[in-house]
Amino acid sequence: MFINRFIPPAAGVGLAAIVLLATQQLLAQSSPDTARLEKLERAVEQLQKRNAELEDEVRSLKKETAAVPDGKFKTKVTYDGKTYVEKAVPQAEKPPLFVQQRGPELKLVLGGFVQMNFEDGDVSAFEGRFGQTALKDRFRLRRARINLTGDFAEQFDFKLEGDFENSDGLNANRTAFEATDIFINWHQFPWAQVKIGQWKAPFGLEQLTPDTTLYTIERTLPTGAITPERQIGIQLWGKPFATIWPEQADLLTYYAGIFNGNGRNTTNNDNNNFMYVGRLESTLLKDVFGKGSFLKLGADVLNSRDDKGTNISQTLTLLVNSDGSLSPFVLPGPDERTAWSVDAWLKMGPFDLIGEFLQEHVDPRTVNGVPPGFDAFTTDGFYVTGAYFLIPKKLQAVVQWQHLNPGQKGNDGISSIVGGLNYYIRGDDLKLMVNYIHTWSDFRDANPEFGDDQFDEVIGRMQLMF
Repeated sequence: MFINRFIPPAAGVGLAAIVLLATQQLLAQSSPDTARLEKLERAVEQLQKRNAELEDEVRSLKKETAAVPDGKFKTKVTYDGKTYVEKAVPQAEKPPLFVQQRGPELKLVLGGFVQMNFEDGDVSAFEGRFGQTALKDRFRLRRARINLTGDFAEQFDFKLEGDFENSDGLNANRTAFEATDIFINWHQFPWAQVKIGQWKAPFGLEQLTPDTTLYTIERTLPTGAITPERQIGIQLWGKPFATIWPEQADLLTYYAGIFNGNGRNTTNNDNNNFMYVGRLESTLLKDVFGKGSFLKLGADVLNSRDDKGTNISQTLTLLVNSDGSLSPFVLPGPDERTAWSVDAWLKMGPFDLIGEFLQEHVDPRTVNGVPPGFDAFTTDGFYVTGAYFLIPKKLQAVVQWQHLNPGQKGNDGISSIVGGLNYYIRGDDLKLMVNYIHTWSDFRDANPEFGDDQFDEVIGRMQLMF
């Protein structure tokens, strides 16, 4: 501080100079002069008194400045009736805020994310929502999730997550808080882990890719129509090479799960049968084409016997309506369905190429002599996505082609092309996305009496993760 450095030395130097000058004058005289000595003594006393006062002032200033840490000031603006005056005043430091876990967890992490959409044009037409199921332009809180993850020393980890933007089940236009992921995972052995609870069944590359890291704003129609999404059950999974070949731990990963099969947040199974799901994936050529490059290959299989009333298109739409639009497929009778898929993801520097093919065969079942009320059908679809960073780690261009053949009416396919830009303000934690989607319906093209067969939509999104 300026006061601390310069005031005490200045006072001491001034005192020494005066005493030295007075001494020199006394030595110059040939005979003692009592009056002058008394006058000099009084002057020295006054200087000592003043020096003591200055030292008191310095100590007082030190106490005032020590009460406020460096930089902890705020600007206060006052108005005296004529002019505004800005003044820097000390700002008290706030006490720290912390959360203490109750149990013996080694790690406890609180997080979440928010995704806000603006949707204009033929909203969600790429999902088959046109004609009878058309939607209006809207602002939409797409997701608002909060989660808690943790680890225990006993080789267990867990996750609790909920979404404020799920349907409340009372009105299609209302939302409520609902659980998404709730599971416990035992990871004592990396090659044989056991997971129980509710999470996404291991089927479909795009479905398993986190919402926050997708290159397009929404998942494709084939993924939404065929994949089972979140289910309640148990799963054995692992990485066989994680222990014996750690640097190639992702060379092979397997998943084998048994689930109720009738969706998330349900208290009962729809029957005494279960859904069986398996997936194999292999990550090859890691860093061969540059740091971060890889080739990932995957394959899935699913089998389930469902009862009447089960929704077999749990995230999007599959049932073909009379005008070619799509709705969720709620079974009018029991069925047995078998699905499979294959996928690949190539990443080379700023370039990504992702593709997936999915197929599902739905067979009606006659139970207790009651006919199922629908015919057997096979649904299949695919998508191909390409992405390239125009500005490294900041601006990314995306193109996509997707197609679904519901297989319920003649020539009932729906296709879409997507073009988009992603701007990463702070990686996936804070980013802006915009997509243009052009969709066409083969059924409406063949049956023009139902109206338009081509549709256009623009979607914008703001994403924030914490």
